[in-house]
Order: sequence, then structure tokens, then C-alpha cells
Amino acid sequence: VQLQASGGGLVQPGGSLRLSCAVSGTIFGGHTIGWYRQPPGKYYEPVASIDNGGDIKYAGFVEGRFTISRDSAKNTIYLQMSSLKFEDTGVYYCNLVLDNGSDYWGKGTQVTVSS
Repeated sequence: VQLQASGGGLVQPGGSLRLSCAVSGTIFGGHTIGWYRQPPGKYYEPVASIDNGGDIKYAGFVEGRFTISRDSAKNTIYLQMSSLKFEDTGVYYCNLVLDNGSDYWGKGTQVTVSS
């Protein structure tokens, strides 16, 4: 299984971006897929996730600004981010965890919120 994240870029405060994570390979069984981010000088933090049952979780800082979704036909998940703030700046990573404990990471995509 490989994950390919894309969609990052430079955006002004209040702007929007949509991140995509394309999954190559077949996922068998239960799993959770989602996004982490690493702000400059800080450790990774979870952003949002969705499991195979459709349950969604968001970090507290999301505050209704982000939406995670999946397109099973395209094997892709998305993170629609709106009302972006300076503190949303960071490298965003796609992460897949299988119920058997296997853990997959994609290369990150840089999100920079700056005026």
C-alpha cells in the first residue's frame, strides 16, 4: 500500500485548500485513514480521520473548518480546509492504520498560510 498526498500550497489567512491522498493497493479489513500535520518546530499532531465504518474524528483545533471525506471509487481521501489560519501552517501527511497494526505514511504536502 502506498499513499500519495497532494494539494498543499501557499494561501492567505481565511483561504481554502483541498488536500488529496491517493491510495494505491488494496486495503483489506478494518482500517482508519486520515491526516496528520507537523507545524514548524513541533511534533506531529492528528488532524482528522475516517474509518472503514465511516466514523469521523477531528482534532479540537479544527473547529468546524475542515472536512474529511473519501471517494472509494477513486481510492482517495480528501481534506477540505477552509478559514485557514497562520497556525495551520505545516506539512500535512496522510496516514493509514490497519486493524492488524500495519501503519502507512505518505510523503507530506506543505501547507503555508501567510499574508
